[in-house]
Amino acid sequence: AGEGSAPTPGDGGGPSAPERVLFPPTFSVSEIKNKQRRHFMFLRWKQQQRKEKLALKKKRRKEREALGDKAPPKAVPKTIENQRVYDETTVDPNDEEVAFDEATDEFAPYFNRQTVPKILITTSDRPRGRTVRFCEQLATVIPNSHVYYRRGLALKRIIPQCIARDFTDLIVINEDRKIPNGLVLSHLPDGPTAHFRMSSVRLRKEIKRKGKEPTEHVPEVILNNFTTRLGHSIGRMFAALFPHDPQFIGRQVATFHNQRDYIFFRFHRYIFKSEKKVGIQELGPRFTLKLRSLQKGTFDSKFGEYEWIHKRREMDTSRRKFHL
Repeated sequence: AGEGSAPTPGDGGGPSAPERVLFPPTFSVSEIKNKQRRHFMFLRWKQQQRKEKLALKKKRRKEREALGDKAPPKAVPKTIENQRVYDETTVDPNDEEVAFDEATDEFAPYFNRQTVPKILITTSDRPRGRTVRFCEQLATVIPNSHVYYRRGLALKRIIPQCIARDFTDLIVINEDRKIPNGLVLSHLPDGPTAHFRMSSVRLRKEIKRKGKEPTEHVPEVILNNFTTRLGHSIGRMFAALFPHDPQFIGRQVATFHNQRDYIFFRFHRYIFKSEKKVGIQELGPRFTLKLRSLQKGTFDSKFGEYEWIHKRREMDTSRRKFHL
């Protein structure tokens, strides 16, 4: 509509006009031919939707306040996470079969306190600056870890040397175009080996409102939402990287949070301000992992036996189906 046309229903005729519905029920923005007008009307429609949503929220809150203790419980919002399709491999903590598997798997010596974690962090061949800095910062998060920069040495030659030197885990950071984009975690000496895609890497200097440098205290470890048998195995792999007894005086915590099969890593320091309030500051680095495969034994790209491989076309048929 041009400047001389009649006002659109809902223009209101000025600030003093009573509020009324801006658009008829059958209104469709896509019917407007003029691109600028269509964009303008779309923004107004979105604004109206927001106002209606806020008004409804306000009305419900007043009704709840009026009812007091008799108010019905708040409705749980629908999310992809709480509507997930049930997985038959979901772990029951009291399952005797699961308990037996845990007592005899590759991580049992760690959880029985027979081994102390000793980690080697290495890179793809001839790493660049950002990957080097990320490895250095990761080494400050994981106690008793050592960084080694590869120069043409194959992983199959590195692994026997790690086992001979009593390393319990090997972490390999891969990069593409100078950006870290993959992580291989191999538990020594008998595996398993997990391959992750890495994204959203943020170094310490790139995090807003970051805290001071982390101390050498052993951090606490939080593992969230690793509910299936596969997720349980991955959670145990991460747990086996850290010593058993955290030093609470350091007030540092490493979190692996699984949501929709994406594993978000965060490293924080906390302080109790009062009995109810806790302040936290992020120390960094932060990154996100997505499991691509889980392989039996140590790294073997040719003859390795895979327990699980992510096949997008077969497995990602439903947005509500998760594997961890």
